[in-house]
Amino acid sequence: MAEETDLEIEEAGGSKKKLIIIIAAVVVILGGVAGFFLMSGGEEEEASLAEESTAVQEDLSEQNAAEMGSALYVAMPRPFVFNVPGASRDRIVQIKVQLLVRGDVNEEVAKKHIPLIEGTLLGVFSTTTADELSTSAGKETLRLTALDKVQAAMEGVEGSKVIERVLFTGFVMQ
Repeated sequence: MAEETDLEIEEAGGSKKKLIIIIAAVVVILGGVAGFFLMSGGEEEEASLAEESTAVQEDLSEQNAAEMGSALYVAMPRPFVFNVPGASRDRIVQIKVQLLVRGDVNEEVAKKHIPLIEGTLLGVFSTTTADELSTSAGKETLRLTALDKVQAAMEGVEGSKVIERVLFTGFVMQ
């Protein structure tokens, strides 16, 4: 009988430990949930303000896009291949070019004047050297110079710049 009583006491002690562990786990979980709700409560106001500002920016960008037209890309029909002088030897360069225009009207104008644009770009490309093209800053300078010259040529013919950006979509120098 004494042995049976001891066994019951040991079982009761084990269940008390389990009960304490379960209660502690529940308290920790509830504390985590409460902390989460306290921390996320302020973000709802910030999120709603961010949503409102995003909506306003989208409205403004839609108005600007409607005024300017959608962005369209006009690809030059063939890549530009030309020789450039280098410090040690001459190099061959191949550049694939696309033009960013806004709206269908500007796209049609750019396509209509592709020979003028190609001639202008070839003139700009022929003034550079291999040393300039070997750096990213040199490539960017060439791109910006090409943009200025193409815009000037288009303004002389059409009365507006038409081209927003000149993009190099392929660039190889050997």
